[in-house]
Amino acid sequence: MALRRIDRRTAPESVYDQLLGEMLDGELQPGAALPAERQLAEALGVSRPTVREAMQRLAHGGLVEVRQGGATTVRDFRRAAGLDLLPRLILRAGRVDDDVLRSILETRSAMGREVAGLAAERGGADAAGALNSAVESLAAQSDPLARQLAALGFWDHVVDAADSIVYRLLFNDLRAVYEPAMAALVQVMAAEVDQIDRYRALAEAIIAGDAIVARQTAAQLLATATTEFDMLMRRLEENTP
Repeated sequence: MALRRIDRRTAPESVYDQLLGEMLDGELQPGAALPAERQLAEALGVSRPTVREAMQRLAHGGLVEVRQGGATTVRDFRRAAGLDLLPRLILRAGRVDDDVLRSILETRSAMGREVAGLAAERGGADAAGALNSAVESLAAQSDPLARQLAALGFWDHVVDAADSIVYRLLFNDLRAVYEPAMAALVQVMAAEVDQIDRYRALAEAIIAGDAIVARQTAAQLLATATTEFDMLMRRLEENTP
């Protein structure tokens, strides 16, 4: 494990980032014992309280298991971590991780379909003003990034209408992942956010309380980005020597 000395101004965050990076890259495998607190502090050039703070954050995220009087061991993040790890997974070394992006697109497609159906069943009529306004805001945008943000605002209102706290929290987590990566996803998302008529049709189905049509329309709309991503990946593979 090649450890680098830490800038004291951002010491706890840097220790956390470095150890987490080793876990995500596979340098620290599940079940591996981390060096003792004192050894880590010496290797990284930081204080033991700094290492302790980083370890507490790793433990809180389910990434390590701390045993009193025993070794701190690495846990399998695929089985123990939560959605708060996604921002670190999707952007690795300055680029989007394709496998993680595909997983996110698949999840949003399934989630969006059900959220749209619940919105139609529970709060469609009450959301009419917000949804219609969001569609017009989307239509008014010409910049690709601005249009992505407007589409995100539309879905925010759909989630509100669905009246589900679990879907709301999931949406919040996915939004926190998506927003920092928006610029890198312009090409993938353009085909979806340009479908103003389909957004308008989805809004109309939700407002009318037609859950079946709302689910169908949402599924068709959200499948666009997944299809575009798959096509992009195929083109890249075909052009790779």
